Amino acid sequence: MPLARIALALVVSAAVFGAEKYTGPRPPKADVPYLVHADNLIETEVGTAKSDERKDTVVATLPGASSPVKTPLAEPIFLIKTEKLSVDKLSAFRLEVKNGQREVVVNAKKAKNIQRPIHLQVTRLDDRLYRVEVDEPLENGEYSLSPDGSDQTFSFQIF
Repeated sequence: MPLARIALALVVSAAVFGAEKYTGPRPPKADVPYLVHADNLIETEVGTAKSDERKDTVVATLPGASSPVKTPLAEPIFLIKTEKLSVDKLSAFRLEVKNGQREVVVNAKKAKNIQRPIHLQVTRLDDRLYRVEVDEPLENGEYSLSPDGSDQTFSFQIF
């Protein structure tokens, strides 16, 4: 009987430790989020936000009224191959379009004026490969991912 238990333990541990490796598409560039559309990956718009101080607020702005990168998915999923970027430091924000550019309030004396980040779920798929999912349905509009404490942006539009 002990032999049967050992065999069963081996089968169970092989099933647990023999989990399938990720075999889907892989981003061609490191440190850039790619939107997942079935087996296709679409590179997000890479940019740098410019900070403007206005009265009691700091506003991050991006040029252009809309991102050329578009998705119909209300809960987008991204794949990111990392080298320097820390996926745990990514935040997502909805951008407002004003005067032909996209902007978000990042610091304000009144807390109600600050745009709250959108919740993201991060899953490690492989060595330096991560799946980042928006954890709530988003309305049509302009959005951007940005590492905390950085002006780097990865923008997209939901239509």
